[in-house]
Amino acid sequence: MTVINLSFDEMWDKFVTCDHTYDGLFFTAVKTTKIYCRPSCKSRKPKKINVEFYPDRKEVENAGYRACKRCQPEVEHSPHIALVREIISFLVNHSRQRLQLKDISDHVGLSPFHLERIFKQETGETPRSYLEKIRVDKASHLLKTTNHTNLEICFEVGFQSPSNFYKVFRRSKHCSPSEYRARMSKEAVE
Repeated sequence: MTVINLSFDEMWDKFVTCDHTYDGLFFTAVKTTKIYCRPSCKSRKPKKINVEFYPDRKEVENAGYRACKRCQPEVEHSPHIALVREIISFLVNHSRQRLQLKDISDHVGLSPFHLERIFKQETGETPRSYLEKIRVDKASHLLKTTNHTNLEICFEVGFQSPSNFYKVFRRSKHCSPSEYRARMSKEAVE
């Protein structure tokens, strides 16, 4: 089992937005109902204070939680799911580094071509686009929760150049990092 380095607030954001890309990397447990879910579960969201996150299904079940009947977090959906989770964990944990497909393939023990083919088949994305999504997610979180400059955030989340950061961020969020921060600040006030 590989543990991913996400804060409680980052995992909460993934859970609230029903982000399926983090399914299997952590589980969301609701203290009041004693039920655990995938991050992508579409069920009504509980209060934040009633939520705990667990990195492993066995751990959450040992804590006394039962599986959600809606999202069925105990069911594996693909024979490659363990491999894809390992790749995603590697991408999340090394997102600040300059990564190439060869680095990822060396980590999981597959050829770069085979790795990319399986990953795209399972997620619908290439490892590179997935890594960019992770970086944009981290940048979004930092834009909402810190006063760091866009340039500081760019390098902190792993982008190698500001121009690439702005291009990828705009493609993903349909606005610039500054516009995103302004919008999030305005929503927090309302």
